[in-house]
Amino acid sequence: MLEYLKDLCLIDGTSGREDKVREYIISKIEGKCEYSVDPIGNILVYKKGKKTPKNKVMISAHMDEIALLITYICDNGWLRFTNVGGIDSKVISGRAVTVGDKKIAGIIGNKAVHLTEGKESVTAPKIDKMYIDIGAKSAEEARKYVSIGDCAYFKSDYLSFGKDKIKAKAIDDRFGCAIMLKMINEGVEYDTNFVFLVQEEVGCRGAGPAVFSIRPDYAIVLEATTASDISGVADEDSVCTVGKGAVVSFMDRSTVYNRVLFKRAFELAENKCISIQPKTTVAGGNDAGTIHKACEGVRTIAISLPCRYIHSSTSVADTNDMMSCYELAKVLSEDFANAENS
Repeated sequence: MLEYLKDLCLIDGTSGREDKVREYIISKIEGKCEYSVDPIGNILVYKKGKKTPKNKVMISAHMDEIALLITYICDNGWLRFTNVGGIDSKVISGRAVTVGDKKIAGIIGNKAVHLTEGKESVTAPKIDKMYIDIGAKSAEEARKYVSIGDCAYFKSDYLSFGKDKIKAKAIDDRFGCAIMLKMINEGVEYDTNFVFLVQEEVGCRGAGPAVFSIRPDYAIVLEATTASDISGVADEDSVCTVGKGAVVSFMDRSTVYNRVLFKRAFELAENKCISIQPKTTVAGGNDAGTIHKACEGVRTIAISLPCRYIHSSTSVADTNDMMSCYELAKVLSEDFANAENS
């Protein structure tokens, strides 16, 4: 699973441009399952299991990551940009990026601090006031390498450090994709549907078409979620803690999760000695927001990986939490497949 994660995190693929991620995933599942790619770009996978389930279970994760989109090339060669997905401008100033298909090196810049005045000197710069410097002297020179509509991605290595920690971009949600690749390749107990979704970061746009195609009875959404267990943040505001296991939500800004499934996750985790924790803040949202209310309605649960510094070039997660998420996804999918309350 960690090998899949490393490969996936080093691939660039923002919303609507998941092509290379999709190609990698298909290369790893070819011959191991039945699959198709729908018109919006989702990969729909059917994995035959050892047994026929009573209920149709769908497991999902999204392929896209946050990025920047070039909107204008200035006369002096600087590149103006906007964000694709939610990005805090405080985390991007001074970061190295690669721009366009040619992966042109660039640096995100903004006005030097000693030139700022008043509130400007103590507040984060707005994204529309920042620029990418690729070393070009003019717009004419810049246009030889970059076009409006090109994407810029954080330049970030995959790094193992400390005790069981990794650092990378796009852990959200290449981690969920890595879990599904592991499950598909090692085999499943019951017939299972897996979906690798597009465009989650810009409004969960791939999830709806996938549900209409599969029409599941139960859905398990694999995600990464904010862990604010850092200095200066009170325990009650930490959301979840890195190193304490899989995160299961009872509510976020797009979903009130099925209470029976929430309780069942904790019961099974206790029985199977799987580390688990609740998401203690009602915040964020994911594909569950679309999935649970599609078609006639779908019983839905989200299993998330606690991740520090999410939506940045240096997200941090714990490999033990990853295994907890994988183990929980596996036991829940088997439990839902054979549940009596379909």
